[in-house]
Amino acid sequence: MQVRIVYESMYGNTAAIARAIAEGIEAGGAEVTIAGVNEVTPEDAIASDLLVVGGPTHAHGMSRATTRKTAIDDAKRTYEEPTMGDGLREWIDRLHGDGHPAVAFDTRIDAPVAFTGAASKGIAKRLIGEGFHLAADRESFLVTKQNQLVDGELDRAKAWGTMLATSLVTA
Repeated sequence: MQVRIVYESMYGNTAAIARAIAEGIEAGGAEVTIAGVNEVTPEDAIASDLLVVGGPTHAHGMSRATTRKTAIDDAKRTYEEPTMGDGLREWIDRLHGDGHPAVAFDTRIDAPVAFTGAASKGIAKRLIGEGFHLAADRESFLVTKQNQLVDGELDRAKAWGTMLATSLVTA
């Protein structure tokens, strides 16, 4: 099974989670390709058995140009490869899923989802709107208010990746 992971990341947390998911998928016996959102063409997105899409939660949902600019201008941001230009919102709108399997994940502040929102909800909704079939429930990975991954989240992401690979290979 070939899996493609596409992510958007401003502070590096979502990129780190994407890499951990990739490790888990590989441990589950699948091949994985991982790339930032601006490195993957729509054709490449569906040239796999499963598309995994993830991004940070900004203002209760998926990022927008304005929230990405705010993150880029944030003096506390130390990540050297933030998503510039279009984000997942714009990228997904260029896709045509035709029933292709996909899953969604996000990173969000460690607080009740009613207070934070979850980008994965919007990612999943847009993927469905573009004709994708959700192969698994969406998932959120948590960060602190200091914008650091909560302890254990990388391990949880790896386990989620392994679950995706093993459950889809045997399906």
